[in-house]
Amino acid sequence: MIDVRLHLARADFSLDVSLRLPLRGVTGLFGPSGCGKTTVLRALAGLERASGRVALGEHVWQDDASGCLVATHRRDLGYVTQDASLFPHLDVRRNLEFGLKRIDVAQRRVALDRAVELLGIGALLARRAHTLSGGERQRVAIARAVLTSPALLLMDEPLAGLDAARKSEVLPYLDRLRRELAIPVIYVSHAIDEVVRLADHLVLMDAGRVVADGPLSEMLSRLDVQSPLGEDAGVVLDAVVGERDAAWQLARLDVVGGGCSLWARDHGAALGQPVRLRVLARDVSLASATHADSSIANQLPGLVEAIADDTHAALALVRVRVGRSVLVARLTRRSVHALALAPGMAVWAQVKTVALVESPDAFVSSR
Repeated sequence: MIDVRLHLARADFSLDVSLRLPLRGVTGLFGPSGCGKTTVLRALAGLERASGRVALGEHVWQDDASGCLVATHRRDLGYVTQDASLFPHLDVRRNLEFGLKRIDVAQRRVALDRAVELLGIGALLARRAHTLSGGERQRVAIARAVLTSPALLLMDEPLAGLDAARKSEVLPYLDRLRRELAIPVIYVSHAIDEVVRLADHLVLMDAGRVVADGPLSEMLSRLDVQSPLGEDAGVVLDAVVGERDAAWQLARLDVVGGGCSLWARDHGAALGQPVRLRVLARDVSLASATHADSSIANQLPGLVEAIADDTHAALALVRVRVGRSVLVARLTRRSVHALALAPGMAVWAQVKTVALVESPDAFVSSR
């Protein structure tokens, strides 16, 4: 586990964070600007002096109780920010070699060729850094950080300075890093689309405090977490491609654990391929009966588990159990009253749109 206990007080801001994070996968730190996400990352790196304790398993980087404080340059970490910070006078290969040379040969766990392949930068090796696009620079910066073979990779909004096209260019490579390298990552972002695509664990922050944290799918099924997400409220489901209907260009996506399948546009994923789905609360409606004459193909039997206030007085959030999965619907309170919704009530969940998170620009409609 990553043990994090940090306390910091300034005139205009205070940080009080206590976390135990998994030492594998991607942990997303999510929250509004100014909530303390970057301060946590800087304190983990030793760039910001906060009191408390930071330990990766048995490796202690800071423990004020025992007087332990490891300097930043001695912490086994990689750090990627919005600014790629490449050396402009060097070509890409020499920028990468700068990161590689920081590590003794015996300690290198990621080879240069492997990092180049993972980030898709083979064609860039001879180019000077100043000739690269924003997306290319970030991919090189990430590869350089990976080549230090860090025990922990810290990423501070690495895509924030990119437009939508460049962000779409980089995200698939971050996906590959998550799947193929056993390097734990703490990823800071205020863009929920990045977090739900990449994270396995979610920490929700506000005003220097942890609001909630836990596995991503469990966190997004909690109604108390939905309201801060606003229009992005919804759940994430892990699924596999179970069937492809070539005649209608559709694919059946079977949620892992059983009891729920959703039809969506076929994006060419092979049968059995794992996919991550995002179902937004605004795209789920509820009915007391199924409707054969509806254009909405995904109609799933479920049970109402809970109803909670939303950010606007006219709206409510309803959590519905569908098989072994959970969906969240955003309804008007008038609809909740008209349907007499209550915990334990049987309903039909109608899912209008399913987003394939692996294809962030492709929203797959079942209409």
